[in-house]
Amino acid sequence: MRYLVIPRPTDLPFPDDIADPANLPDASESAFHHTPVLLEAVLEGLAIQPQGRYLDATLGGGGHSRRILESAPGVEVVGLDQDARAIAAAQKNLGEFGDRIQFHHTNFVDFDPKGEVFDGILADLGVSSAQFDQAERGFSFRQTAPLDMRMDNRQPLTAADLVNHGDEVELANIFYTYGEERLSRRIARRIVEQRPFQTTTELAEAIAYSVPKKYRYGRIHPATRVFQALRIAVNQELDVLDQFLEKAPTWLKPNGRIVIISFHSLEDRKVKQAFRDRPDLAIITKKPITADEAEIAQNSRSRSAKLRVASRLPT
Repeated sequence: MRYLVIPRPTDLPFPDDIADPANLPDASESAFHHTPVLLEAVLEGLAIQPQGRYLDATLGGGGHSRRILESAPGVEVVGLDQDARAIAAAQKNLGEFGDRIQFHHTNFVDFDPKGEVFDGILADLGVSSAQFDQAERGFSFRQTAPLDMRMDNRQPLTAADLVNHGDEVELANIFYTYGEERLSRRIARRIVEQRPFQTTTELAEAIAYSVPKKYRYGRIHPATRVFQALRIAVNQELDVLDQFLEKAPTWLKPNGRIVIISFHSLEDRKVKQAFRDRPDLAIITKKPITADEAEIAQNSRSRSAKLRVASRLPT
């Protein structure tokens, strides 16, 4: 798919590490509020050690990292996020921990630990609730917004680029592969006939009217899988996950833990298979950990979360 071959953000003229608040969006304006999922399971999975050093590969607003830092004396965290708003919010939210936490504005697949190894690594995959709730980011069709969907706004490719310039076969393949959408060809044909599209709601309406009536009023909106597929394609989420799963275990100390939270079957299958295939990892969770009814009641987006844990075998 030609539109997936794009420059990585680290190939663009922007800093990787952001320590100077002047380089960041105003955290007060970013409204980056995120409820961390499976929080206790994350702490148990990481088996936090006093004086331990941990990598939070998807820092977000810092909810998981806060609990990691609070859980044992002397714990330190290296936090990564490709979203500048997330970094700004985390710096504000975690400022009390001083130099016990370091911030890096980068996608986890581009992170270079420079030989450092960690006692544990956490990755909370996919788009965050905060990103969904920022209408202007274009991740959701519940409000009218530009067709953007970039987690890192330094990259050039947007969802509008894919929708308005991808050919019909390419779009159908994206919807089927990344969204598991059975009506992918029919939807792609309608999009090509009616484009260009500028907003999320325009696209969602076109998708809804391209499927049979019986699918328009089901449990999920007809555009849900297509929007997931576009988001994955724009951000190359599965490609970078493959690379991360290859690299991350080598960043662990012997007996160090890697904890990964996924939110759809495409991610979870990759994590499950990668853990099984690596001879240097021992699987801790034979089945994924999921949210209980109490957590789902408080945070409905935790419903689809699946957490898997593996440990680095001693050499």
